[in-house]
Amino acid sequence: MALSTAAKASDFSEPWKNADRALVVDAYEYNSIDWAQLATDKRVVGFINKASDGMPPPYFCLGNDIEVKLCKALWKRHAVTRELFQTRRVVAKALGLKWGAYHLARPGNPVEQANNFLDFAEPAPDDLMALDIEGNDPSQWMSLDDAEEFVRQVHRRIGRFPVLYTNGKTAQYIADNSYRYRLLSRLPLWYARYKSDIDVHFAMGNWQGYALWQFSAQANCGRFRCPYRVAGTPNDIDVNVAPTDAATLRAQWPFGGLIDVPPDYLASIPLPVSREAGLAGNVTITYASVAAPPTFEDMVAALGTRWSRFRDGFRMPVVKTVPRRPSFGIVQYVAWKRTERRSPAQLDAAFAVADPLSTASTELDRGQR
Repeated sequence: MALSTAAKASDFSEPWKNADRALVVDAYEYNSIDWAQLATDKRVVGFINKASDGMPPPYFCLGNDIEVKLCKALWKRHAVTRELFQTRRVVAKALGLKWGAYHLARPGNPVEQANNFLDFAEPAPDDLMALDIEGNDPSQWMSLDDAEEFVRQVHRRIGRFPVLYTNGKTAQYIADNSYRYRLLSRLPLWYARYKSDIDVHFAMGNWQGYALWQFSAQANCGRFRCPYRVAGTPNDIDVNVAPTDAATLRAQWPFGGLIDVPPDYLASIPLPVSREAGLAGNVTITYASVAAPPTFEDMVAALGTRWSRFRDGFRMPVVKTVPRRPSFGIVQYVAWKRTERRSPAQLDAAFAVADPLSTASTELDRGQR
């Protein structure tokens, strides 16, 4: 029965039932973790922890007593969360797990959010980074346009890209509008969908596969039933599966590049800057010097121009500077066009030696005959 179950599983249908598929746990600050128990599950390769959430708390606490107390509470939570984040990173890496961090994207300045994320997480070169976009509602979550700026800022500072975490509906919207979201549509996809099969829902037109699939969470895991239980974690922990084995996932970690990139999609991507140069400051950002893909308006304008040329090809040329002569036929027109200097004397001389046969002037040819 175990062999038959594993044989039916695939990358898009219950892959966690394959014993060779690697797993990754992701958690936020209030999930309790028994690290000794978690380490007993050898399929768990990585641990991704929540880092920052939207904008950083205000540096100065101003206002009335209630506002000041709320501001101080936010700072206390920020400090405790960061200390727990750093502690978990040390423990996870000591156990041989790959480490990652994600930023929960909120409405607000995307550049400041990216700076908040990097200052909070302080990612090492082998740490995975992820941008968490929970939905396509700009009133609740970061807009997709702002998310593009977030990704650019992360790349400017550390020279690599984050992974995109989102649900199936938002992923499909990004795929359908890939000409607009040139970066988001080319980030490795961390896919969130709590169903046993995602084959018909996955945006195959843009992504050929997922980097991680979050298949288990509080939405479909309870006390009596759960797709997969990781030892030492509560029922509401998020569990992810990779389409590869543990060794391959370790080699791919922390991703950090773009996938399936046509050359012209790099028009708005800054060139990498070394970490040392970025920390030193006074860095001039340069961008790849390639052409951007045409927009819909560009294509309409180009087709309009081609149609005008095609239409004008059927029109007789309008010549406003043709010299006035009593007899001015095709022969004279050709001679006039061939004359570089068009003084009256030169035109008369050119007309006198013009050959009607070379211009197919049947009217004057008939006269000569």
